[in-house]
Amino acid sequence: MTLQRVRRAMLFMPGDDRRKIEKGASAGADSIIMDLEDAVTLANKPAARAAVAAALREVDFGTVERTVRLNPVSSGALCMLDLEGTVDGRPDAYVLPKVESAADISHIDSWMTAAEQQRGWPPGEIRLIAIIETAMGIVRLAEIAAASRRLDALAFGAEDLAGDMGAVRTQNGHESQYARSAVVLHAKAFGLQALDTPFINFKADETLLVADARCAMEMGYTGKFAIHPRQVNPIQQVFTPTAEQIDRARRLVTEFDAREAAGEGVFAFEGKMIDMPMIRAARWVLERARAAGIRV
Repeated sequence: MTLQRVRRAMLFMPGDDRRKIEKGASAGADSIIMDLEDAVTLANKPAARAAVAAALREVDFGTVERTVRLNPVSSGALCMLDLEGTVDGRPDAYVLPKVESAADISHIDSWMTAAEQQRGWPPGEIRLIAIIETAMGIVRLAEIAAASRRLDALAFGAEDLAGDMGAVRTQNGHESQYARSAVVLHAKAFGLQALDTPFINFKADETLLVADARCAMEMGYTGKFAIHPRQVNPIQQVFTPTAEQIDRARRLVTEFDAREAAGEGVFAFEGKMIDMPMIRAARWVLERARAAGIRV
């Protein structure tokens, strides 16, 4: 898998608050999500669309990816109004909440294709990220993951899933473990990025956030949603390989290449027998490092 764009921390900011959008743009996150869904009341959604459109035109985001979370496709007019009100700002991606079928993705994909053609933009330029946060979304993960070439990532939403199922959120997250595993498994099977659910207690000790992010990284997730600027740096550190990890991976791959050139198969490295699964893991460490801008 090759990362098209690094998304270690994606920071949510309410779409109706220009000051917070500007703060988010300078928080150091790889991506900012200007939210038109949960963070905005129904009465304030028109103003939020206008604020997001203006921010896309006027705020200097630098290298930060500019994304917009729409209202769900199931909301009908709300979702369409979100698209119509923000697309001329040319966001880098749209984040689709509560995706439950391939049709949800295809509907937005078709709309975006027409919008790009009308404006003379490259086809597929605006990417899609699907949040899986309902029981039906989990059940239909395979069809969702294969729905569109515009789709870059699957994201997991534990809070909404628990509400949809009538489950009780716990500190260790055992009630959502199957779904959390299923999302990352399907993302990797279809060559997509996997983004983990936010750690909602942003006032908790940072060690708890780091432990949660590390668990996601060890499961294969490539990034995590953040709901407060103070969460960005700890999350991005977890999803960035350390210098020691990069050095070991580089040496391992170099040794493997030399052995392969000599016609050798399994070999010992630092006291361990090495085979292809370990080589693939080492190459993924190097790919994550490159995606994070680290010269390997």
